[in-house]
Amino acid sequence: MAGRDWIRVLASYRDPSPRRSNLEVALTIIPFFGLLALACWALSISHALAVAIAALNGAFLVRLFLIQHDCSHGALYRSRSLNTWLGRVLGVFTLTPFDVWRRSHSIHHGSVGDLDERGLGDIPTLTVGEYRQLTPLRRAIYRTYRHPLFLFGFVPAFLFFVRNRVPAGQMCAGARYWTSAMLTNLAIAVLVAIAIWRAGAPALYAFVPTTLVGSTIGMWLFYVQHQFEKTEWDRKPEWTLHEAALHGSSHLVLPPVLRWFTANIGVHHVHHLHARIPFYRLPEVLRDHPALDQAQRLTLLESFRCARLHLWDEDRRRLLSFRDASRAPMAGAAA
Repeated sequence: MAGRDWIRVLASYRDPSPRRSNLEVALTIIPFFGLLALACWALSISHALAVAIAALNGAFLVRLFLIQHDCSHGALYRSRSLNTWLGRVLGVFTLTPFDVWRRSHSIHHGSVGDLDERGLGDIPTLTVGEYRQLTPLRRAIYRTYRHPLFLFGFVPAFLFFVRNRVPAGQMCAGARYWTSAMLTNLAIAVLVAIAIWRAGAPALYAFVPTTLVGSTIGMWLFYVQHQFEKTEWDRKPEWTLHEAALHGSSHLVLPPVLRWFTANIGVHHVHHLHARIPFYRLPEVLRDHPALDQAQRLTLLESFRCARLHLWDEDRRRLLSFRDASRAPMAGAAA
């Protein structure tokens, strides 16, 4: 079916179960704070042990962030205010101002796959033609940004520790986004100050590795959700929101334990078609609709190969590596 037709089908899955939502939140928050406390306790034994426990806790931070993500779509509870305030509280521990994130992520959902509206909330992606028109210096900058060591090493830490502290690009959108960022920063500062006061600077060993691991995993998930070979990008008027959501988002097939920690975010094509579906109901959709289960399937091993894709070829309609793009016909540049 066409993307628009799926919307009516998927609407029947959007109602959350308050009991199930509460259970999913508890199953994430309790282990997260339990491992955080354990890492703090381990500081008295070994800093290395504390770092190891904190790194393990990065998996629960990913799930915490994805619960916050569902709150941003109003999917976890029927109450908008409950979604909002839970998201704001979780944003302190994910280092992500909720109102700022909700706006930028909404823009991402409204422009996914639109070559005319790239920018906020997206990983910078150029077409083959655009890349060929860059100066050598700007080509080098783009290649550096898209290098896996930079994109999954430096960028996640920069986004969560630095960029999220100031809502760059959104300060003109309204005072609420600045307020969201500053209040989140204040809450983070208070918690860090208390931790250092009680345990000294080594207390950071109990949380910083959690953020580093969690942000890197999160960056990878966000990357493979739209940066796969046969994704879909178009220019207006060919671009349509629902077709881009259906065909421009991947279906990352993960082992059960990884599906749990990533809150089924790998079922990304369904999520983009209907973002109000709670994450724990996404498997129901795949079970009931085999066509969606088979669409854009990407295994974990196949997802690692996506890291070599950098440029969208408008002629061949697929993402290419820099090497393959260098061999593409020059018609791509003219287009």
